[in-house]
Amino acid sequence: MSGYSGFGVYHLPSAPRPLDPSTPYVLNMQLAKREKYFIALAAIVMVFTFVILFVIMPFNEKRGRYRNNVAVQQNNLQEMVTLRQQYLLLQQGSDTLVQRLAKRPNNFTLFSFLEKAAGNAGVKDNIKSMKPSASTGKGPFKESLVEMKLERITLGQMVGYLKLIESPENLVSVKRVSIQSNKKETQFLDVILQVLTFTE
Repeated sequence: MSGYSGFGVYHLPSAPRPLDPSTPYVLNMQLAKREKYFIALAAIVMVFTFVILFVIMPFNEKRGRYRNNVAVQQNNLQEMVTLRQQYLLLQQGSDTLVQRLAKRPNNFTLFSFLEKAAGNAGVKDNIKSMKPSASTGKGPFKESLVEMKLERITLGQMVGYLKLIESPENLVSVKRVSIQSNKKETQFLDVILQVLTFTE
């Protein structure tokens, strides 16, 4: 404290002392800076958690459900094809192959039949390939097979095309169906069909 002491001595005010780093004031500043780091880190963690919970996980679940749906559709269609083949076998008991072949046009070919049906179903532009195989079988009748690959078609287009090519009167049936989602556009399907008929 400056001023007159009462004994003829006047004391000058002392110079301010430098802040000691160990004082509570400096310590509080250091803690405040550390708390800011913790808050920033917590905010980053919260953002990543939000992205994982509300973006990535729902996307993976949706993709998994879509794949399961495609697998179920493929199983259902395969069952439909099997039942259709059984129906054709039952029909052959009352109407022989000879009679059916006699009713079929003389210029009938499985390749042209499938191509025409694809045009009627609106999937002709989606045909990637058609591979006929050599006729096989012993006796007066032989099996003729064509493998088709269709890309980027909808489920409705596929079902409509299957209805057109399943033709008991022309002795045409679907032997095998393979379905998978399109790699680039998962809302569309890629389909492989093996279609069978009989020839003399």
